[in-house]
Amino acid sequence: MGFSDLLDSIGGLGRFQFINITLLFFAGVLVGSHQVLQNFTAAVPEHHCKIPNMTITLLKAFIPHDQNNKPVSCLQFKEPQWHLIFSNSSLTNTTGLETETCRHGWTYKRQEFTETIVSEWDLVCDMKHLRHTSQTIYMIGVLVGAIILGSLSDKFGRRTLLIWSYLQLAVAGTSTAFSPSYSVYCFLRFLAGFAVSGVLLNSLSLNLEWIPIRSRTIFGAVFTACFTLSQIVLAGTAFAIQDWRKLQIAQSVPIFVAFIYSWWFPESARWLALNKKPDQAIQIIKKVSRINGRAKEGEAITAEVNILLDFTMKQYIRIFVCHPLPRCATSFSYFGLIMDLQKFTLSVYLVQLIFALIEIPCKTVSSLMMMFLGRRFTQKSVLMVPGCLLQTVRTTLAVIAKGLFASCFKCVYMYTSELYPTIIRQTGIGFASTLASVGSMTAPLVMMLEDYFSSLPGLTYGLFPIIAGCFVFFLPETLNVPLPDTIDDVEAQQYSIYIESRKHDQQDFDRL
Repeated sequence: MGFSDLLDSIGGLGRFQFINITLLFFAGVLVGSHQVLQNFTAAVPEHHCKIPNMTITLLKAFIPHDQNNKPVSCLQFKEPQWHLIFSNSSLTNTTGLETETCRHGWTYKRQEFTETIVSEWDLVCDMKHLRHTSQTIYMIGVLVGAIILGSLSDKFGRRTLLIWSYLQLAVAGTSTAFSPSYSVYCFLRFLAGFAVSGVLLNSLSLNLEWIPIRSRTIFGAVFTACFTLSQIVLAGTAFAIQDWRKLQIAQSVPIFVAFIYSWWFPESARWLALNKKPDQAIQIIKKVSRINGRAKEGEAITAEVNILLDFTMKQYIRIFVCHPLPRCATSFSYFGLIMDLQKFTLSVYLVQLIFALIEIPCKTVSSLMMMFLGRRFTQKSVLMVPGCLLQTVRTTLAVIAKGLFASCFKCVYMYTSELYPTIIRQTGIGFASTLASVGSMTAPLVMMLEDYFSSLPGLTYGLFPIIAGCFVFFLPETLNVPLPDTIDDVEAQQYSIYIESRKHDQQDFDRL
């Protein structure tokens, strides 16, 4: 009996599956916000050079003003220019007047943000690159976590690593709120990113490895919807809490709740069976059958699970080569769009909400495409279409592109889990997530290129997904295919698909 048949015999889509995904979904809402939390904790308030004991009415004598009659951010006059006080025009010629960098620090407008790491540690002007650097360090943590935790999950199990990741994220996220310096802040953000990888890798597998074939797309879509909801919740929370330390606490402390109830999660029976622990697998299957009201069927399951490990790697060479690049491109362009919301003219809170809401229709459409058109076609579409949009009119179509890239995340997470067999699923997902982290890690750095060529970031964010979409052509289709447990299963599935296609070709030829 295959594992998919076994799931059907103990209730298939029953009470256990609904409880399991509900708890994973709630934790995902809490964890997902940490990916984009720095949009608010590291927001850049309006600022100008600090002039001691100076009123706003006399500011024009000490600080140059731009064409909108606002003080510039990083310069002040070497000597007071009193004649400028009596000029009401923003076009007053200040050419030739000597300026210098800010002597006494900066003054920040605090109407929109009470305090951020930028205003607290003066990450502006010559130090502005440190803002993007801190997000890159967080993404390095995600990358290292994907490398280490992916392989550890295949060795020690999904449940153990998930529990640990919840605890580490709760502790690191809460501790970040008490950072005494920028360097400590970056170190704790690294640990948080490391833990986020563990949560994403293992919660996805613990969800899909208990779901029957016919319900995999729906449950996968429901689970990834937690990231959309997390952004909506974050927009409201950040609007209500405008101090970065308090916001950090509000987004981290509830994760302790997820850590507490995560002890209820059973280990993946697939993983236990493949790691020569059939007795534990059967015990957990019986527990699930009782929760689903199929105790009688569960008690009848007593046979050991035999696993054949004499396999070939031909199919997996292709998957390992072709699949990680779309993951990398998705993360690169998604975070390139979403990690600098202040470049839009609207309120950052409103932009965050709009960017989150656009994911709902996009993910709905992509879910339907995955169900009826297959994973491969959907993956190509949600990579190449937003890439083309960013190549044309970025400001107008950025919202739609962001929604499509979010759909691409949903598709790529599920596609990854279906491509790799249980025996190396977390290793494969970890490898793909590693390259995805490289993409998300370099995305903030590409933003710095705007200082030299304003269109270069947009061109880069658009071109990379188009190239990556071409690699999807070489990947196999997984629609309505059972989750493979060994690499033998993958080879057999692809051979079956090949034979079936040849039969259809022969039938078409006979008709002619």
